[in-house]
Amino acid sequence: MRVLGIETSCDETGVALYDSEQGLLGDALYSQVKMHAEYGGVVPELASRDHIRKLLPLIREVLAQANTDLQSLDAIAYTAGPGLIGALMVGASTGRALALGLGIPALGVHHMEGHLLAPMLEENPPAFPFVALLVSGGHTQLVEVQGIGQYQLLGESLDDAAGEAFDKAAKMLGLDYPGGPLIARLAQTGDRTRFRFPRPMTDRPGLDFSFSGLKTFTLNTANQHRDAQGQIEAQTMADIAAAFEDAVVDTLAIKCRRALQQTGLKRLIIAGGVSANLRLRERLEEAVQKEKGQLFYARPKFCTDNGAMIAYAGCQRLMAGQMDDLTILAKPRWPMASLPAIPSTSSI
Repeated sequence: MRVLGIETSCDETGVALYDSEQGLLGDALYSQVKMHAEYGGVVPELASRDHIRKLLPLIREVLAQANTDLQSLDAIAYTAGPGLIGALMVGASTGRALALGLGIPALGVHHMEGHLLAPMLEENPPAFPFVALLVSGGHTQLVEVQGIGQYQLLGESLDDAAGEAFDKAAKMLGLDYPGGPLIARLAQTGDRTRFRFPRPMTDRPGLDFSFSGLKTFTLNTANQHRDAQGQIEAQTMADIAAAFEDAVVDTLAIKCRRALQQTGLKRLIIAGGVSANLRLRERLEEAVQKEKGQLFYARPKFCTDNGAMIAYAGCQRLMAGQMDDLTILAKPRWPMASLPAIPSTSSI
């Protein structure tokens, strides 16, 4: 089955073509980061307009990469949620209209299921079951995964997601948006022993997360080291960035190891934009090795939002016989646990 995947949940326009036998045939991504950086965050209306401007050219680009045309498609998968309602509607209406015109099925895909399955695009994909850490700007969740659609939520953030905390900490230090990669880059030159930030909720049982207190601690530390002009010395900024990054990474690693112990599973996957953080990967490798397990993740370009993960996830469900009616489906809020299970996923 040949599936065109469309991702427009936030500020990245992603398109990809996935073939169930040949694998990924083409993918393209347009990021709106530069446009939104001027405002310090994503402006929903501007995001929707830019998706409209870029989506059809990207579809043509991906078809050209694969040396094929629309008539070769067997189905279309698009992100139906969660996300920004206007952005979702652009991808949903485009995907639904193309499918109707071509006389092929269409399917709305859960954005976080796409992230969860992104490591399946790699040469050595994980086998089911496993524990998944979904960590991005909007979500931080630990999920026990027995198969596609067989999800048990083990823990989640009670306030900000880890990626959101990275961006807000960067703003406290006067860094641009998006701040997560900038914090990680700055932390590379920081003294990781100068400051010790708390590892929130690791001193109590359970697998939930909370990063609001850590943000407050970061803000107080930054304010204590501002000069009369409100500036922070460059090395001190790097030291604070390193301390913040270590606190988040250590917290995630502690909870992931605890989840492996609780479930008895040995495979851990990490997915979502923050999964590209190298410090996080290093700490999780250490944690998984202590449990004699394995760590899996997608290549960096498939950690952030992309069309390939939507095409893949959609293909698995379409091959299982799932499809939508003519309704244009967009769900800004959509619990992943509500997704139906599909059979025989252990061999995918």
